[in-house]
Amino acid sequence: MATSNPDRQPDARRGYVPVNGLEMYYEIHGDGSPLALFHGAMGTIDSCFAGLLPALAATRRVVAVELQGHGHTADVDRPLSYQQMAADAAMLLDTLGIGIADLVGYSLGGAVALQLAMQRPGMVRRLVFAGGTSYRPDGLYPEMLAEPEPGTDDLTGSVWHQAYLRVAPDPSRWPVLVAKNRELDRTFAGWADEDIRAVTAPALLIIGDSDIVRPEHTVQMFRLLGGGVLGDLAGLPASQLAILPGTTHVGLLDRVDWLQSMILEFLGSPEPRPLPLDGYSM
Repeated sequence: MATSNPDRQPDARRGYVPVNGLEMYYEIHGDGSPLALFHGAMGTIDSCFAGLLPALAATRRVVAVELQGHGHTADVDRPLSYQQMAADAAMLLDTLGIGIADLVGYSLGGAVALQLAMQRPGMVRRLVFAGGTSYRPDGLYPEMLAEPEPGTDDLTGSVWHQAYLRVAPDPSRWPVLVAKNRELDRTFAGWADEDIRAVTAPALLIIGDSDIVRPEHTVQMFRLLGGGVLGDLAGLPASQLAILPGTTHVGLLDRVDWLQSMILEFLGSPEPRPLPLDGYSM
């Protein structure tokens, strides 16, 4: 996974914004078109993006946030939900004066980005959902849906726990954060096919070939977003799909070179122009 670097870009702007009862933490790195960056479950900005964030900030103004109960952002008395976390992120971006942005999210953060694209389509130019990329729980491997053995589900001592201890306002809240994420996984019913079809922002879906999600499910999601066509005849679709070889869910965070090149190419590419059916040639 990405390694922590406490000296990463010390000149970055950092702060808190009051958002729906939270004091939501954010960092701004680099200059250029705005890109909002969302970490994974139990993650922090640094534990998920220590390598990728500087690579993206070399050409973009990256607004990295820490969601409810994660990292520097203290928890409040409400469950985690994608709708609420997306609303929190939208309010933070509004407060920072960012009218429209590209969204990049890892795992849970990718689902938050997708939900934000549904709730506030005018705010999202393009989105990247990397790692565990799915829209229904049954897209995950059955092992991911099994109830953990008692006493094995708190991740104490993990790299995620260690990163949390370094920055959390109340480090004793770790078991609560883990429990809330488990409850979100247990109760989230997923999005309907028509919800995915209705997303207007072009999306880049990225998974590892040994990720927590079945590849065929992510392919189906890609098709719902307009992908899975014969591009030489129909033209390139607006959305894209990448499956990284030899890559696990956590290991995806270490593929910084691949992620940087794919994400920046996708975000910077012109809008696809469909080819006429009689324009095919070899």
